[in-house]
Amino acid sequence: MADDNLSDPAAEQAEEASDATVVAATIPSMESVEPHQDDQAQSLWYRIHPLGLVIGALLVASVIATAVGTDLLIGRLAWWHWLGLLALLALCTQLQALHVFRIQLEKITTVTGGLAKYLGWLVFLVSLFNVVTRYVGRWVEADIIIGEMMSFAWMTFAFMFLMGLNYGVREGINPRIDFWWHAWSNRRKASLDFYMHVFFFMPFLIVAMRLLWDYGRKGLGMKHSGIWPDGWRVWNSWETAWDAGSLPIGPIKALTFIGMVLFALQVLAEIIKTGFVMIKREELADLHDHDEFQRIE
Repeated sequence: MADDNLSDPAAEQAEEASDATVVAATIPSMESVEPHQDDQAQSLWYRIHPLGLVIGALLVASVIATAVGTDLLIGRLAWWHWLGLLALLALCTQLQALHVFRIQLEKITTVTGGLAKYLGWLVFLVSLFNVVTRYVGRWVEADIIIGEMMSFAWMTFAFMFLMGLNYGVREGINPRIDFWWHAWSNRRKASLDFYMHVFFFMPFLIVAMRLLWDYGRKGLGMKHSGIWPDGWRVWNSWETAWDAGSLPIGPIKALTFIGMVLFALQVLAEIIKTGFVMIKREELADLHDHDEFQRIE
């Protein structure tokens, strides 16, 4: 009986240790509370894409410019300007929706990039034909160079270039000074690209599109008064080459505007991508490393 009344010391220690573990688990420690508060504050701070802040400032400036009265574009925005900016501002508060929007923009780039690859072969074949006719003409002592083919070679090259501009931006094939660029962190690279694209690149493209809008329409036959002589039958009035058998050059002039629009859409996608990196949402940016550095020697 005496042996039964005695308790095992090892069992008592184990029971006390388990009780202490339960109590400690029910009381949150300072180490677990503070990081949680920091994460919550961080999520509130990074809930809006940086592009949304830029668009918000632009809308405020436009309201002020409209109220004051100015001949500048910022004070004369059309209704579809406002609609587009407000829609993009709303997207900047919904990061997943903004991510889907960027993916759709880059699908356009994939299509035009694939078209540019095939156009490259067309440029090669047309240029090869011109070279062959030039040297055969010397051999037979006759001028067999076809002027239309010379102009057509330049047009196909311009078409390829305009369709491939946005693809080059997406793939990052533009030259950089990589002996210091590659040592930067992804966030520092993204910050530089974001500010350069927003404050320098995009304004340049907006100006280019405004200039090329009338340039392309006049190439298709629109008069300076804004009248289209043959309506939608632009092939009856578009501009033709005077030195290449009246080869139409109006369509390639109109494509300069379309090329700049495609270029601007991909730059917008890059702004969205770099903004995700700035707010530490790299999983939405689809970052990928290039195989090798592109150095400027």
